[in-house]
Amino acid sequence: MITNLGELKASGYQSISIKDELRQNLLKHLEAGTTVFGEVHGFEDSVLPELERAILSRHSINLLGLRGQAKTRLARLMVELLDEYIPYVSGSEINDDPLAPISRFAIDLIAEKGDQTQVSWLHRSQRYSEKLATPDVTVADLIGDIDPIKAANLKLSYADDRVIHFGMIPRANRCIFVLNEIPDLQARNQVALFNILQEGDIQIRGFKIRLPLDLQFVFTANPEDYTNRGSIVTPLKDRIGSQILTHYPANIAVARKISAQEARINEAQASRVYVPDLAYNLLEQIIFEARDSEYIDQKSGVSARMSISMLESLVSTAERRALINKEKTTTVRLADFMGVIPAITGKVELVFEGEQEGAAFVAEQLIGAAIKTFWPNLFPKIGKLNKKADLSPFAGTIEAIYSQGGVILYDECDQKEYASCLNKIKPLEDLMRQYQPKFEPKDQLFLKEFMLWALAEQEQLGKERLKNGFQFNEFI
Repeated sequence: MITNLGELKASGYQSISIKDELRQNLLKHLEAGTTVFGEVHGFEDSVLPELERAILSRHSINLLGLRGQAKTRLARLMVELLDEYIPYVSGSEINDDPLAPISRFAIDLIAEKGDQTQVSWLHRSQRYSEKLATPDVTVADLIGDIDPIKAANLKLSYADDRVIHFGMIPRANRCIFVLNEIPDLQARNQVALFNILQEGDIQIRGFKIRLPLDLQFVFTANPEDYTNRGSIVTPLKDRIGSQILTHYPANIAVARKISAQEARINEAQASRVYVPDLAYNLLEQIIFEARDSEYIDQKSGVSARMSISMLESLVSTAERRALINKEKTTTVRLADFMGVIPAITGKVELVFEGEQEGAAFVAEQLIGAAIKTFWPNLFPKIGKLNKKADLSPFAGTIEAIYSQGGVILYDECDQKEYASCLNKIKPLEDLMRQYQPKFEPKDQLFLKEFMLWALAEQEQLGKERLKNGFQFNEFI
């Protein structure tokens, strides 16, 4: 390992800017057909090509999109495009390049010790700095300020530039610096970024100091018209090389992949709780319904974190029931979706009409809407009740339920009782054989319960919430 400046020169090491470093390593990935953004799904034909073009162009980047669209994840993955290690002057606060020092400390040290100047190595994992822009962030936090304690300890006057305390941005020299939610940064503080982005220098308390910082800036922001937050001032937007629009998953398949990757479900839970394929799809459909709901403020967005939390809650609901019943394994039921309501209510912003109805009501409406959306993919579409209802292919099912005085599915009943209640309704079996003959056997109980819920949502059956379960009976 190289330990001093002389050895570094002898090795033939050549310094390059961080933007060229990112560019060179991205070129290698493109030529090899690999990517460092494999953890991000759904952006392959939209966001990622634009991001790669921005990196190849050596641009500073603004990722613009609603919450939960993987903006910060993209920025963090860019670290993998950096070299594994880079040298810096030992003791430097701003990661001075030994071959091109910029701070007073490094310049004086190299002038004094020459080739014996000690060199340390910075791993790429340490070359990422992130700050959430909040209204209380100051220029001193970002750029720096005079440190009176340093001045007193070193017995220096305030006119000496050695009394400067560097802020987060200078300390991130030769690193990726991410400023999240930049519209929340007060306009006067956004102005402090102008010189850094354009000329690469900083100004601290009137000091005539020029630090040609080497940074890759990545900003993230929600659309400017979101609620009452601020905006990015025009001169700052003008200095950002590329603005890239992010988006939510376009389909359920991509959404499922994201949820499965991000949900914190351990092996014990996965082995105890089986989630039917239809249950996975319904779960993701809920979030698509939320993004179209008249009760939800669409400007605020509906984060992908909602479906991740819902999946965790769904599995935990089934797991809890299995533990209560001392069952080694269980299967998710449609009634378990009531357990995901707390994961919905805390993650959506309601418009006035939604507030009037209540968050729990809106959540139940979303679950019902998802069920109705999936029904035509599995069974014939149902209209409203009419005089010809007896001609419906579901008339026999409805009559069977009426004749036995309704069906009650208890929330905490064990798997045996759950199966017994559903299997008593013989026409459900006939419907499955007729319309879904290839449906997975282990998913069939869930499909039967789905049929009851769907018939209720379409006003063919009555559904009443009991204290500890659901009763399906005659629609009134």
